[in-house]
Order: sequence, then C-alpha cells, then structure tokens
Amino acid sequence: MSVALRNAQRAVPLRRVPLRRAVCALRAALGASRFDVGVVCAGNGLMRRLNGEYRQCPEPTDVLSFPFHRVAAGELPRPRSRDEYNLGDIFLGVEYIHQQCRATGEDFDSILVVTAAHGLCHLLGYRHNTKLEWQQMYQKEVEILEELNRLTGASLRPLTAGLF
Repeated sequence: MSVALRNAQRAVPLRRVPLRRAVCALRAALGASRFDVGVVCAGNGLMRRLNGEYRQCPEPTDVLSFPFHRVAAGELPRPRSRDEYNLGDIFLGVEYIHQQCRATGEDFDSILVVTAAHGLCHLLGYRHNTKLEWQQMYQKEVEILEELNRLTGASLRPLTAGLF
C-alpha cells in the first residue's frame, strides 16, 4: 500500500524522499504496511486553521492526525473492503517544526521523522490525555523509532519524554 506525501507549503525546503521512506518504515514497524496513509506537509496558516477548526486552538502546531478508523490503542483496523485499507491522514506542521528546531538547535529532518511517528501512533488509537495513555504511546514510539534506527543507523527518540 502507499504513502501519499504532499508538500502544501513553501516556507521550508523539504526532502520528501527520505521522509516518505521513513514513514513507510515506521508504518511497517507498526504492522500496518497493508494500509495507505496520507502525509501533508503544511505551513503555519493551514495548521492554524485546522487546529482551530478541529481542536478549537487557532495556533499553528507540529502535527495533527485524522484517523480513518476508530481503534483502541495498538489495534489495527479491520477493513471490510479494499477502500477501507486506509489509516488516515497526518498533517505535519513543517514551518512550525522548522521554527522550533531553529530555536533549539535540533536537526529538522530528524524531528520531522519523530513527529511523523507520533502522528502515525495517533492514527492507530494512541493518545496522551492521561499518564497511562501517554506511557503506552511513548513506549510504542520508542519501539517503532528503535526499529527505524536499526534500519537506518539513526538515533531517534520520542519528543514527549517529559510530558507527564
């Protein structure tokens, strides 16, 4: 199945091929290779509008996930037809992430991949509204990023280490 990646912003130069490869590897690490996923790289304006409309917080943000299925954390969807082999869409706030990386000195491409991993976990039902939910999601992010690290030689870690 496919990863459809669209760059809907012009503020930040984007290396799409490595990002698409990373999302494919992360999707495989989640056991969801059979499912399509959409990734939209967005600027602050689009992220502000989406965050305002869907979360009532009209500020740019790093990632928004829109699952196609409702599943419990860690469960794969059970499609009834070919059209339902879809995890959903992830909107990466590329401009926002780039601004944060410039402020902290972190590597933009690495943080973009870690943020995509976070978004993929949301598509599979992981949340972080409570400490227990956060622990489950954090552990899943560690697991899939370790698999990506094994494949690529990177040393990526989740961003949410100190959330609770």
